[in-house]
Amino acid sequence: MSRKFFPQIQAMAAGKRALFLILGLFFLCLPERALANNLSISNVTLTSPNATDGTIQVQFDISWSNSWRNQTNYDAAWVFIKYSTDSGTTWNHAKLETAGTNPSGVSIGSGTAIDIIVPTDLMGAFIQRSATGSGALSTTSVQLVWDYEANGLTASSTARVKVFGVEMVYIPTGAFYAGDTAATGTFKQGSSDTDPWYISSAGAISVTNTASNGYYYTSAAFTNEDATGATFTIPATFPNGYSAFYLMKYEVTEGEFVEFFNTLTSAQKTTRDMTGLSQGKNSDSVVDRNTIAWTSGDATTTVSDRGVGYWTFQGTMAFYDWAALRPYTELEFEKACRGTLAAVASESAWGNTTITQAVTISGTENGTETITTAGANSNYSVQTFSGGDASTGPLRVGIYATSSSTRTQSGAGYYGNMELSGNLSEHPVTVGNSTGRGFTGTHGNGVLTTIASYEGNATNTDWPGLDGTPSRGVTGGLGMGYRGSNWGATGNGFMVSNRQVAAEYNSNVHSHSGVRGARTASS
Repeated sequence: MSRKFFPQIQAMAAGKRALFLILGLFFLCLPERALANNLSISNVTLTSPNATDGTIQVQFDISWSNSWRNQTNYDAAWVFIKYSTDSGTTWNHAKLETAGTNPSGVSIGSGTAIDIIVPTDLMGAFIQRSATGSGALSTTSVQLVWDYEANGLTASSTARVKVFGVEMVYIPTGAFYAGDTAATGTFKQGSSDTDPWYISSAGAISVTNTASNGYYYTSAAFTNEDATGATFTIPATFPNGYSAFYLMKYEVTEGEFVEFFNTLTSAQKTTRDMTGLSQGKNSDSVVDRNTIAWTSGDATTTVSDRGVGYWTFQGTMAFYDWAALRPYTELEFEKACRGTLAAVASESAWGNTTITQAVTISGTENGTETITTAGANSNYSVQTFSGGDASTGPLRVGIYATSSSTRTQSGAGYYGNMELSGNLSEHPVTVGNSTGRGFTGTHGNGVLTTIASYEGNATNTDWPGLDGTPSRGVTGGLGMGYRGSNWGATGNGFMVSNRQVAAEYNSNVHSHSGVRGARTASS
């Protein structure tokens, strides 16, 4: 299958204008610079206050390059709002007023025709093309309705507002194969054949981890997997990939981490800091190409488009909660990679075994750099790069993709998600143990803990490692695992269906593990 892929540089752009307002008076300050890459959210203003309803319109312009909508799927931006009532010391998640497609009060603006999809939890909105097309999306004067009264504010409250966005890809409802035809290390139908699982509904799946007929799974390492011979059910509440969902187009970048980090309180920043020696990195040096620095105040980065590692388990969960996203599962990972196609033995995310290592970087790494190695579509095997910042570590997200690149050339999954094989490991929820299978797919609510010593932790009790106890998940992560391999790995880890570390977790912080959030499409 040959497809053109349109995704380009990532992901989260805070509003280019952070504004102060007195809800009844609209006092606007000068714009505050925000990290904005391919996705740009700018000219944020507040308009049309309604003191009776306790609402106000948040207006902004939005654009990104290489957007698409075709007969298969489309990309989108997940847009959410944070507000501060104490001059930026603390930031809270804004709640929208009405759910639905283009609900009452919103404005689709002028420019590229879009739809605005507000989910039932009102934590943000998806902005996506309303008609088939491709290329740059650019729309001005988009309006979302902030229900400030639902956030406990009044018409006389003073607030500062920021608008954030994350590029996503819509993955439609439908059946798919999990596992491939390789002999070991993947999901299988049974011991007598090498057929992969066919996930044909969102219902429960009965599993036997044994060499017998019927479904079973295998992991070469069996790290934290249920014992051989165990019989269990993957419940219907577990997101198994059949139902539609949105998945981040790219792994979280340094710029996105900084935008997230800089909205935290001082105590939360101390917990979520990834620059200290305890996290494997000194703030005064660049390790594995990580340029994030912080000692106090706001963090900085010199290469905002580069994928970022050094996530603790709880830091990963905190980002999902903060952005009102959720973790995704290892079955959703396989759906994103393979789509509706039959499994290919030992295939990478782009649907075949063709893989070329990135070696040479063009120019300064400022978001416009490319890989000049002919045919390169993956970053692996501890490559010391020639050009750019050199050294070893993750690359800019979406670096192989152009407006005319094929799936193999861009290193893309079936639906257009980038770097599902290589660069940074995916970190999905596993089916390999009961903790992972207890995940029901709830979304974050934008609120992190403020409990002493556990500031900045996520709060969803169905998420792996979290049960409502503040200390859970600080160093653990049981129920999560790794897929897709990374810049430091060799061997067959790039295989879509390789499960050698599908249930592995430990307390170490790794420079090779990335973050990619999801959202269920129907909620």
